[in-house]
Amino acid sequence: MDLTLNDIEWEILNALYFVEPFQHVLDEVKQPAPIVADCLKQLIHKKYVVALAWSDEKQDYVKTFMYDSDNMHIYHYLATKDGLMAHNSK
Repeated sequence: MDLTLNDIEWEILNALYFVEPFQHVLDEVKQPAPIVADCLKQLIHKKYVVALAWSDEKQDYVKTFMYDSDNMHIYHYLATKDGLMAHNSK
């Protein structure tokens, strides 16, 4: 498994030890939203991050298998175990 991360990916993972909204990631990373969104999409593709949506039924955030990549701001995010391992290996 390739654990290499660029600086922005590392900063994103650093912000996602807990479930956080997109705006929190933007506030922490301090990069333009399109750049953060693109890096976040790559981290999701690598399975380092999961997108979560609020479930009224469960009263909790649940993993979404499909997400609208044009509307990253409507989701919350969380680093996965693999993502945390990659983050801590740098």
